[in-house]
Amino acid sequence: MRLQAFLARGGAAPSRRKAEAAISAGRVRVNGRTAHLGESVEPRFDLVLLDGEPVHLPEQHASFALNKPAGYLTAMRDDRGRKTVADLMPEDVPGLVPVGRLDAATTGLLILTNDGRLANLIAHPSSATEKEYELTLKNPVPQKAIAALAKGPDLEDGKMLRPYLSNLAQDRQTTSLNLTIHEGRNRIIRRACAAVGLDLLRLRRVRVGPVRLGDLPEGKFRSLTAQELEGFG
Repeated sequence: MRLQAFLARGGAAPSRRKAEAAISAGRVRVNGRTAHLGESVEPRFDLVLLDGEPVHLPEQHASFALNKPAGYLTAMRDDRGRKTVADLMPEDVPGLVPVGRLDAATTGLLILTNDGRLANLIAHPSSATEKEYELTLKNPVPQKAIAALAKGPDLEDGKMLRPYLSNLAQDRQTTSLNLTIHEGRNRIIRRACAAVGLDLLRLRRVRVGPVRLGDLPEGKFRSLTAQELEGFG
């Protein structure tokens, strides 16, 4: 396991990026020597210290579904004191980290876990985990723009893989639809809508693989079921 991942899973750092900063600053030691970026550790045998304190992986795994409200950062800590999803989660679960990201304005399903294997299964590109979103668009919504979105528009970091669109509905002021993707590039749905000329008003994630948001209240969490965990493989 990569050292920065070990530190994050062990609850010693709120993210891999923060773990990398601690390693670069010389605050981490592995088996008595100063650690370096890029190295791996064997959690069962290696002794890892951060600022002289031992780091251990959680003995019991816990995995949750959270209905993230708008205005919360997908992080476990923020140096600027902004609200994070950690404020909504239990404090007695060590090593809990979000899998994937939702930007501050996006609401809906976020999975948090201290199970590194599960996090990798969900997040790794080779898993092609489906993520389904509800989009609310401002009218008018040209049909050619919907068609362009369905084809996968060209973005500055490469063409979007063709999404699956469903549940298209329209009222006097807005158009809603569901969009399912298999990739997780930063703000990809917002950028795709902007690329084809769609005015995105609201974005909510309603499914990640076998896990559905359902009627989970906003700001609340629940444990993943055994069936949901098995659904990730």
